[in-house]
Amino acid sequence: MSADLAALVTSLAQRARAASLALAVTPSSARNAALLDLAGRLTAATDALLAANRQDLAAARENGLAAAQIDRLTLTPARLAQLAASVREVAALPDPVGELLEETTRPNGLVLRKIRVPIGVIGIVYEARPNVTIDCAVLCLKSGNAAILRGGKECFHTNTALAALVSAALAATGLPADAVQLIPTTERAALTTLLKLDELVHCIIPRGGESLIRFVTANSTIPVIKHYKGVCFVYVDRAADAAMAEHIIVNAKTSRPGVCNAAEQLLIHRDVASTLLPRLARALVAAKNVQLRCDPASAAILATANLPHTAAVPADYTTEFLDYILAVRVVDSLDAAIATINRDSSAHSEAIVTDDETAARRFLAAVDSAAVLWNASTRFNDGFEFGLGAEIGISTDRLHARGPMGLRELCSYKWQVTGHGQVRS
Repeated sequence: MSADLAALVTSLAQRARAASLALAVTPSSARNAALLDLAGRLTAATDALLAANRQDLAAARENGLAAAQIDRLTLTPARLAQLAASVREVAALPDPVGELLEETTRPNGLVLRKIRVPIGVIGIVYEARPNVTIDCAVLCLKSGNAAILRGGKECFHTNTALAALVSAALAATGLPADAVQLIPTTERAALTTLLKLDELVHCIIPRGGESLIRFVTANSTIPVIKHYKGVCFVYVDRAADAAMAEHIIVNAKTSRPGVCNAAEQLLIHRDVASTLLPRLARALVAAKNVQLRCDPASAAILATANLPHTAAVPADYTTEFLDYILAVRVVDSLDAAIATINRDSSAHSEAIVTDDETAARRFLAAVDSAAVLWNASTRFNDGFEFGLGAEIGISTDRLHARGPMGLRELCSYKWQVTGHGQVRS
């Protein structure tokens, strides 16, 4: 590894740490001003950003990236407008920094206050997702954290252009210049260095494919908040409304198949499978020619209906396809569906479609995933959709955050203790 590269990343982290200490005591109004300035720059720079993105898209096609990866990489005027809107929404959210969580007075007169504070320096490691550059920058700024961004080679030009806008907004509003920094190389050695800087960086959040996340987790001496993959289930119960089930599964599978909250698995109750499954299959094929990989029971039903399908292999039941592919199984009961999901899912997002409230409540309580939905698409497990403004990631961990990570999840807390001369006996 180049000593110069290691020194570059270490210096960047040192400056980020200094910036984090200054940012933690910066007024909320100053942080909001930077976000609003950035939102305006995103709109004004649409043409330049699309030009930078076209460079990355051309390289992606030359390198044979899958359609789902190219979709994640692509910026459009509409996506940039939504990105600017999400920045403004974050600016409008309540400031979590300094929020009083608890207050108590001890018998000896000590007053204890538990206060929400920034984590400090957060490193974000991501692949072909240019929106992450902005999402993570604004969430870190709003929550008083410094951010170190390490994007993938697939979107290097786009990330560089977006990070330049963040730097300009910081300069225009007087916030620390090193509060958000993009590592200016995609060499793996730079990432390896970053992951060992546990005295300067307090948290690492990887966003990307399972191989990247496992590399980060295996090589980091810094706490990592993560999810490895999104093997998300939709269970159609015997009391499901047929039209609703069709609408939800088509949306969950086909609206954006390359994202982690897209449905990859369909379970259907045996009592309604013979009548409802052909309808769902027709809708999925009509929408995006979805390939159905079926267990023997569902295959028999679709064969009788003369509908296209293939036989599933065991690996299909735990695979994140990120494509127009859906694994299908027939289950005998609600409890069988719950057991299957708890065994085979990645604990990300699972949905039940049913008009039976008792069944739904049991599903919501018993399924052990970060988000569990009743009569709604798995695609709603998203920071923007949850009203967080944006998200820095979706965690399937249990410490310290789970599900979409917004402002409060980017904070820790500290105790402030006020006395009047007390000493411990």
